Amino acid sequence: MEQEFYQGLAQRVRAIAEQADPFTRRRLLDLAKRYDAKGWPTARSAATERPLPAPRTTPPTSIFSGPGEA
Repeated sequence: MEQEFYQGLAQRVRAIAEQADPFTRRRLLDLAKRYDAKGWPTARSAATERPLPAPRTTPPTSIFSGPGEA
């Protein structure tokens, strides 16, 4: 049901984009693409998932030395 909702929004936005100026058309079509991505859970999870950074083995040196420390 959520998929149909976002697909409907994407269609409406594309219909509005047909009558808009070039700048607004680009923005509306980008919005429609984002709605399409939300309508497909597999595409959404693959597009937004990022790997975690690798853990540090040694802390940065700025923790141990700095101005005013003895």
